Amino acid sequence: MANGNGHNVGYVRVSSIAQNLDRQLNGIELDKVFTEKASAKDAKRPILKECMGYLREGDTLHVHSIDRLARNLVDLQNIIQELNSKNVSIQFHKENLLFTGNDNAMSKLMLNMMGAFAEFERNLIKERQMEGIKVAQEKGVKFGRNKTLTGEQILEIKDRIAKGEKKTALAKEYNVSRQTIYSAIYQGELLDNNKHG
Repeated sequence: MANGNGHNVGYVRVSSIAQNLDRQLNGIELDKVFTEKASAKDAKRPILKECMGYLREGDTLHVHSIDRLARNLVDLQNIIQELNSKNVSIQFHKENLLFTGNDNAMSKLMLNMMGAFAEFERNLIKERQMEGIKVAQEKGVKFGRNKTLTGEQILEIKDRIAKGEKKTALAKEYNVSRQTIYSAIYQGELLDNNKHG
């Protein structure tokens, strides 16, 4: 807990709105809590910066687990070092680790190991996401912005639809979505109007 008259401050982070904030630091008496909905890919998080600026000598920062504070070892070490240099302690509840700046070799080893695991886990997640995207692309799933059509293609599509061709078939032929075909019809009318205007 906080040293002497210091405050007990909580930092709670989730990477998505769907994740639960309630289970973090539940039942721990805190003077102030900073809550952030952001990824921990780096330490440039506005609420984290605000929290670190708020902490004073003798305070203790309470965090549910190491991966809530940082997902790579360098950021984790830098945050802890910066806070310890202000005589702020950091308590990780899930791992049951407390860092005061006067830590023994075993505590430092545990920190480095846990931080490395958090970074490793994040890299595995990224790798799985990239593999998932590759598999989806091989199955024909498109990522990124829809392909756009030239003015000439728009007029051609409008003309072909007027002759009775199906929008779905044209979307497939031009490798665009049906919505793009509907937009092309509207744009084609505008282009026609401008030509005759």
